[in-house]
Amino acid sequence: MEAHLLQGLWAPDNHQQHAQALEYLQQLRESADGWRMCGATLTNGGPQLDDKVKFVCLQVMEHHARNRYAAATPEEQVHFRQHLSQWMTALCMCTDPEKVFIQNKTAQLMSLVFVVDYPTRWPSFITDLLSTLSLGPHAVQLYLRTLMAIDTEVVDREIIHTQAESDRNTRIKDTMREHGVVELTNSWYDILVKYEKSHPELVCHCHDVIGAYISWIDISLIANDRFVCKLVDHLKEPLLREAAADCIHEIITKGMDPVTKTQLIESFVTVLDQAGVLKPVDDDDSDFLVKLARLINGIGVQLILSWQNINQCLGGLHRLDKKESEKREMVRQAVENKVNLLLTFMASEYDDISAAVFDFARDYIQLIKQMGAITAVERGLLENMLYVVITKTKYDENYNFTQAGEDEAMFDDYRKKLKVVFDNLAALVPELVLQVSKEYVLTTLNRWQSSPYEDVEAAVSLLYNLGEALPASHGNHFSGPSQVKTSTMQEMMQLLVTSGVSGHSHPAVSLQFFECVARYEKFFTSEPHYIPGILAAFLDTRGMRNPNPRVRSRTSYLFSRVVRCLKSNIVGYTEDILSQLTDLLVLAPIDNGQIPPLLTNDDQLYVFEAAAMLIIAGNTEPGHKEGLMRNLLSPVFAKVTVLAERLAREQDPVNQASIAKSICHATAVTARTSKAFSNQNSIQACGCVQLYLDALQLFINCLNVGVEREVVGAGVRQLMHRLVVCLDGESLLPLLPPASQALLHTPSPAVLTEYLPLINQIITKFQKEMSPFVHTIFMPLVSAIFTALSEPIEENDEEEQRTRRLLQRSYYLFLTTIVSHHLLPVLAALDNTILQQVLMSVVQGAVEFPDPVAQKNCFVILRRLTEAWGVKDMGPPGFVEFLYTQVVPACFLAPLKTTFDLNDAQTILALHESVTCLQTVYRKRGDELITYLRSQYFPKMDLSPELVNEYCQALTSDAKVFRNYSKIFFQRAKS
Repeated sequence: MEAHLLQGLWAPDNHQQHAQALEYLQQLRESADGWRMCGATLTNGGPQLDDKVKFVCLQVMEHHARNRYAAATPEEQVHFRQHLSQWMTALCMCTDPEKVFIQNKTAQLMSLVFVVDYPTRWPSFITDLLSTLSLGPHAVQLYLRTLMAIDTEVVDREIIHTQAESDRNTRIKDTMREHGVVELTNSWYDILVKYEKSHPELVCHCHDVIGAYISWIDISLIANDRFVCKLVDHLKEPLLREAAADCIHEIITKGMDPVTKTQLIESFVTVLDQAGVLKPVDDDDSDFLVKLARLINGIGVQLILSWQNINQCLGGLHRLDKKESEKREMVRQAVENKVNLLLTFMASEYDDISAAVFDFARDYIQLIKQMGAITAVERGLLENMLYVVITKTKYDENYNFTQAGEDEAMFDDYRKKLKVVFDNLAALVPELVLQVSKEYVLTTLNRWQSSPYEDVEAAVSLLYNLGEALPASHGNHFSGPSQVKTSTMQEMMQLLVTSGVSGHSHPAVSLQFFECVARYEKFFTSEPHYIPGILAAFLDTRGMRNPNPRVRSRTSYLFSRVVRCLKSNIVGYTEDILSQLTDLLVLAPIDNGQIPPLLTNDDQLYVFEAAAMLIIAGNTEPGHKEGLMRNLLSPVFAKVTVLAERLAREQDPVNQASIAKSICHATAVTARTSKAFSNQNSIQACGCVQLYLDALQLFINCLNVGVEREVVGAGVRQLMHRLVVCLDGESLLPLLPPASQALLHTPSPAVLTEYLPLINQIITKFQKEMSPFVHTIFMPLVSAIFTALSEPIEENDEEEQRTRRLLQRSYYLFLTTIVSHHLLPVLAALDNTILQQVLMSVVQGAVEFPDPVAQKNCFVILRRLTEAWGVKDMGPPGFVEFLYTQVVPACFLAPLKTTFDLNDAQTILALHESVTCLQTVYRKRGDELITYLRSQYFPKMDLSPELVNEYCQALTSDAKVFRNYSKIFFQRAKS
């Protein structure tokens, strides 16, 4: 072996040397003697070899073990094992420990040989492996790593095995149970005893091995006095206890009879309790406490699982079995005895310790639910758990609200998990949750000024969470059959809005207050006299003028939500609200150095929407509404006029971009106000049609300035999308030509892709009314699309390729919209050459474009055209010929493509559409199609007469039968 050639593997910058090294490595793997050279290199060089060379040699031998070893000759297998044994011995006897990655690769190699040779060709494998233990700590380490590697190959349930591998693994485990496991367990105990003081890392590794193997070996080999006492001893040793806790966890989660498991767990708990291990209060090792909490969680979950298994057995009995009932009660009592432990860990100041027992908590709640009646003891435990949840909900004093990082994200996630426990409690004992929540909320809010912000926020958050946790009719917690619940919720909300807590200085409290108000907006419907105070809170420094930008941002959104829900109750305050919103509705200046506005552009959209909703919801005359809407938007339009003039003069690209963004924001603001209109209060009924038409013309003029077209155009398209929803054709259609001309002035692929959905929306709504406009725009638009798609691009420009694919998909959707909405005359009126070009582009898309959504649309287009023009003299000249030369072949060529994946759901939809298209041809052309297929098309496919008859018969049958047959036909054709 020429080891020096491998050095290039670690020199990626030297491309030639690196390529040569990779080539040599591949040669070693593929060569029949490569493993021999590598094995000889390892055994001759020993541990003194370069680590990289060792690793490469082991890789080559691993490749041989995986791919060729099982089929090798007996002599080669013996030779291979000799190399491996000599290498193992060298590692065991070396002075210094080998690198971990070398040990792991060696152990993996041993496991690969093991699964092939044991027990037939190497029946003494385990004995031979055990014999290495006398060589010292290095040998023990390699022994343990080998056992873990064997577990990965033979037992690991996360690895998917073939049936043959599963059968092999079963045989191996059965043989090991009979001939090797006792010796293995004895060796583990010896390691635990011998190395617990001198080599704790070996003991920890041994714990891992026991935990891995316990799932399939006899439990009594481990669950006995000598092992349990040793494991408990290790729980007291700082360097060993984490691994010991994990090991015990694996032991108690082993599958076994529920009563036996309960007895095992109870014996463990007794021993652990006597040893003082289960008293974590004074322990400050949080890592160990997490492991201990996980163990407690496992104990609780497994006991509950045992109860459920016994319960299922009882459920299958015709009459209640006394012994079985006693077993169930024994397990239930065992669970109940662990709940105080659960609460102790759940209440830990460390959130990761607390979260480790959440499964136990949720399962315990579910257990009580299954049992039916709740005892006084259980109710007390549930109440204690609820208090723990409330306490743990509080923010930590170190939580950074200004600049949240990883710790804050972890607490937020913990809080979500805690809420799941709260919701489960509320589902089980809603009256208890309501009572405890009321006491906590009322007590805290009555003294909020002297309480820590954490307590206040937790109280308001608790009130907020009740909204999801407790059932309510149509989301209304303030009416319904339960008088206790409605009065309790009202009492808490009354205190929330009157206590003054809305003025709390901490942003977390402010945010939670407004979230609560928005969640319980129906409270203000039943008690509208509280509305003025809430509106004031939203409008002043507590809400949208709060010093904290996060509070301002969130309350602007929540304000729009509250206005939408309560607009009929708020309309009396409209003009007062609008006057207070005046400064928040001013568009931000673009000049550098200005004081930043209170609200961001996105936040301002919600405020404009809320203002428009208030105006439109009023009971005033349309003229008054139109006047208020004009007052709302006129400052925006005036600002846009100034910006457009400035944009035309500006030479600095940076300033041009800033101005364009401001114009785009103004367009977005205008579009957002249109969301205030509804079927009852339409834009026509409110007299605002001309206002929005003038606005659209203003923004089209901005687009015609010719600077930053894409940015300004994005705003114009957004406004037009909204106006299509709000306006009728008579009002909007006259503006389509100038708008389209401005939007398509520079028809790049991105611009065209964004424009087509707008036209599709307009066609879908106005249909035949669009005919003159589509006649006018069709040819220029399609020409621009063809030009954009034919422009050369760099082969590795993935972004541009993606843009082209999107444009092509949008083009086919555009044609689909035309043929589906009574605009076929637009296509029929085209010059025949142009029509042929369009039709061929559709066929090309159906067959060549590897996008099942686009292919489906292409077949929809071809089907629609066939329905309309498939009868002689009904369509353009030559269309019937086009059916036979292009459409029918496309229905076969597309599904036969390698890119047409018949296992993909979207592709199946495309197949169904192609099948429907072909049946449409049959309906229009009748037996003429059958004759064509039999005499001309199928002979080219070289199909048997039986298959031709079968296909033609299916084609003339029911649509569903033909769809199902076609899938089978093409699967058979592609196999």
